[in-house]
Amino acid sequence: MSTIEMSTIEVHQLSKSYRVYQKKEGLREAIRGLFHREFRTVEAVRGISLRVEAGEFVAFLGPNGAGKTTTLKLLSGVISPTSGHASVMGYIPWQRKLEYRRRFALVMGQKNQLWWDLPAQESFRLHQQIYAIRKEDFDRNLGELTEMLEVCSLLGRPVRELSLGERMKMELIAALLHSPEVLFLDEPTIGLDVIAQRTIQQFLKRYQEERNTTILLTSHYMKDVAALCRRVVVIAKGTIQYDGSLTGIVDEFSSSKLITLVLGESRNADGLERFGELVQVDLPRVTLKCGKQQVSQILAAILNQYPVEDIAVEDPPLEEVIAQLFHRVSAGEP
Repeated sequence: MSTIEMSTIEVHQLSKSYRVYQKKEGLREAIRGLFHREFRTVEAVRGISLRVEAGEFVAFLGPNGAGKTTTLKLLSGVISPTSGHASVMGYIPWQRKLEYRRRFALVMGQKNQLWWDLPAQESFRLHQQIYAIRKEDFDRNLGELTEMLEVCSLLGRPVRELSLGERMKMELIAALLHSPEVLFLDEPTIGLDVIAQRTIQQFLKRYQEERNTTILLTSHYMKDVAALCRRVVVIAKGTIQYDGSLTGIVDEFSSSKLITLVLGESRNADGLERFGELVQVDLPRVTLKCGKQQVSQILAAILNQYPVEDIAVEDPPLEEVIAQLFHRVSAGEP
């Protein structure tokens, strides 16, 4: 008799709505609201379905208010759904079983889990007790994580004295001390400078490859996504709009290409604007944006009329493609 293998994360028609008090302006309306309150329903998540296999690193993208953080809170058991079903490693998250809490971790870039006035190492000791981590496992994990993130010398400093990037490294260490099998990351690089972002990206990539951890990542930084994830799930208006490969999202939702030319001889770019939108002119280099279907025709015309030393044809930046997708959804376009 065959058995059906269960995915690490399974979501079926999951929804979450809130009743929000409609507060009106003016003293009279405020007094009236004390006795006759009006509410409206906000649907944060609208019947999403999703499967994530063990060891996948999935980007979960969407504009502000799309339902990303709400979904992560549902999957981590912080809140309960209005309807639908979800399981993570066979557990129903909102039942908040101790066995489940010891097998996943949630890191939110705008929330702190470390004691502000104490050194991070003291918070780590507390986590050891909370998760009942054996001393040998705790010492080994702490040593490996601090070395990978290069923060060994910072463990004795109060958290409030650390930079934002250093604090995020400590937050990640705290979340990973108990070796979770599933990791939910909500904007882990928000507010960080380029160097700190790159460090976090490299750490997450190495850690996930070595431990085969299943990771669901939300981020507004497309460099995080491009560096870490092969699969992208896009949510907008509480529903999933796309679920597929990173390259597939560019193919499906981008209607343009970028043509970069290195002009030769006279290096005169006059008239190139008739072939497309001039994105950048830094002679002898010129970048044009044109429709995907017209690339061959435009290249032939340019080569016939201009001396060109080099040509590159590229997809537009991922940020631009995602922004176009968000705009289409908000405008109600198919």
